[in-house]
Amino acid sequence: VNQTVSNSITTRWWNWARENLFNSWGNTIISIICIIIIYNVVWGIFSWAILNGVWEAKDRRECFAILGKDEAGNPIHGACWAGVREWFNNIIYGRYVKAEQWRVNLGILIVIVWLAPLWVPDLKRKAIIGFGAIGLYPFLASYLFLGGERSWFVSFMVSLAMIVFCYNTVDWVGVKAFRVSLADSLRWKIVDRIFAEKQHTYALMGLFAIIAVILASLIQDWILVEVNWVRMGGFHLTLVISGFAMVVGLPCGIILALGRRSQLPIIKAFSVTFIEVFRSVPLITILFMATAMFPLFMPEGFELNKLVQVIAAVCLFTSCYLAEIVRSGLQAIPKGQFEAASSIGLGYWQSMGLVVMPQALKFMIPNIVSSFIGIFKDTTLVYIVGMFDILAMTRAMSNDVPWRGEFHEPFLMTAIIFFVCCYAMSQYSQRLERKLSGENQ
Repeated sequence: VNQTVSNSITTRWWNWARENLFNSWGNTIISIICIIIIYNVVWGIFSWAILNGVWEAKDRRECFAILGKDEAGNPIHGACWAGVREWFNNIIYGRYVKAEQWRVNLGILIVIVWLAPLWVPDLKRKAIIGFGAIGLYPFLASYLFLGGERSWFVSFMVSLAMIVFCYNTVDWVGVKAFRVSLADSLRWKIVDRIFAEKQHTYALMGLFAIIAVILASLIQDWILVEVNWVRMGGFHLTLVISGFAMVVGLPCGIILALGRRSQLPIIKAFSVTFIEVFRSVPLITILFMATAMFPLFMPEGFELNKLVQVIAAVCLFTSCYLAEIVRSGLQAIPKGQFEAASSIGLGYWQSMGLVVMPQALKFMIPNIVSSFIGIFKDTTLVYIVGMFDILAMTRAMSNDVPWRGEFHEPFLMTAIIFFVCCYAMSQYSQRLERKLSGENQ
């Protein structure tokens, strides 16, 4: 049986190659040339990175000594991964205090678990989970990463974020593992018996708020060690800046797109001016202006650290590009859809939220994800304004005395990290696009 299956696979592969690669003399010659080039490139990289790679050494000189020379006396070329291993912690976490790096790991784990239901098929309330993460997770993450004294408002928001996170996690895990929804059980046992059906949402929000106030008072004395923002760096800083840009940029972009389509002259003029100004200058210019000009517009005695200034600049830049993407998606919707929504008594915001925007979403997804990928890679520009992101830490390793001159290995690792993240975003967008297209057929 196994031999039959193997022969069938071999036959299919050979038929595909004969139909697509060797169906003419010209294609055969081009295919052979391409195969030889690909083989040499792949084998060369594999030999350099894996077969001849050095994983343990004190410095770059020792790497060369371990590699040695061939029989002809020529030096053997191989990757020196020992430097990358030594600097890996700095490349990921920057100069973050090692004893407190568990907070970064915990923050990343929380957002992964929080957003995991978005990838689970046939699960309800995905939009509520997504909006809850967008609105509450930044408070929890900022305190985890920075720590220190916190106000009563921050304590309340951190408590509310923890409650919503635990509620959502227990709910979707219960649905998938035990077929029991915590949300439905809580609503049936508490809310449905006390409040009218129209007040269910407000009742749950009030219940969460009361629990958050109680929890905030209990954890008021729980204070994490303060970590200065200048110690944030590496891939962690890249995730923080790009994450804020994506989370804040999309809602702001939607508002700007609706403002540009508004019939009110003042709102339309402001939106058009704002979008065109930020889209007409490169990101690096906006970063320089943010770090130099933002403090001039702040009240006397009010100081913003450079991290907040950079995040604000990247968010504004991203929102303007996303605004044009959203506007193009809205223009692709036929005018009849707006008229149909009005004919059944829906207002402007109801029409946008329930009828127009869901249809426009499938047209906007590829461009939105492309913009997300672009801004994720463009965050490396913050190195120019003095922030130690992953690219800055990679260059710092290349300038370190024991590993001076080692450029290929750290930059290759950085490229692999960016490729994995961007490829994952691209695949998820394609999956979401196929799902929405199937639902609308």
